[in-house]
Amino acid sequence: MEVGMKHYIATFHTHLSAMMTAKNLEKEGIKPSFEPVPRKLSSSCGTCIRFTAGDAYIHLMDRDCEAVYEVVELKNNKEDYVKVADIS
Repeated sequence: MEVGMKHYIATFHTHLSAMMTAKNLEKEGIKPSFEPVPRKLSSSCGTCIRFTAGDAYIHLMDRDCEAVYEVVELKNNKEDYVKVADIS
């Protein structure tokens, strides 16, 4: 991972919203991946997008995005999540 880059997870109320956000990110050269929402987080549709970028790109999130979290890696190879934005 490049210096200054962070991992993010965006959760959504609908699958369509996740797909629209993925397209927006791809237009900016960011490669999102679709994944099940981690158990620690809540999501209406059960799908999240994980991406790596210099910032959270809140302005590219679809209107039905639930929240965006920064992924924090812990020493024991587990992840924790810090909410960056509560969209809806």
